[in-house]
Amino acid sequence: MGGDRKVFTFEEVTVHNNHKDCWLIINGKVMIEISIYSKIKAETEALLLRRGSGEWEGIQNQQYHEVYDVTKFMEDHPGGDEVLLSSTGQDATDDFEDVGHSDSAREMMGEYCIGDVDASTVPLKKKYKIPNQPHYNQDKTSEFIIKILQFLVPLAILGLAFGIRLYTKST
Repeated sequence: MGGDRKVFTFEEVTVHNNHKDCWLIINGKVMIEISIYSKIKAETEALLLRRGSGEWEGIQNQQYHEVYDVTKFMEDHPGGDEVLLSSTGQDATDDFEDVGHSDSAREMMGEYCIGDVDASTVPLKKKYKIPNQPHYNQDKTSEFIIKILQFLVPLAILGLAFGIRLYTKST
């Protein structure tokens, strides 16, 4: 993250959420500040550290959110402009990564990057909370129905016995 890049607040970015003005926030690019090189990608850092090179000191990881003005790209986006619009006003990283964009699409991102988002202004992602379920009663029959049946079944048997007795006496 160079010093010449503009830093936006999350609120500033979220107002750009329509067809004529569409900005997206994509997170997760980890850059490494190293005394020898100004910036290298995180994959390169891991490779160099595995080789055991002693000259890689003063490493500082920085994870940040980048802002992309994709207004000019909306008509050309293969998934359509609605896909982009649905990702505005939030961190669109998961939406971007879930699709599985090609390397050329990732390279194309650079021309739309307009700055960074102050990470302290980005709301924390909410974890999915399982909704409280009412206690499941395996015996779905209520006590009221059971009490009615306890009264009606013997009464029906008694009525049937009385009817049979009356019928057999008359013939």
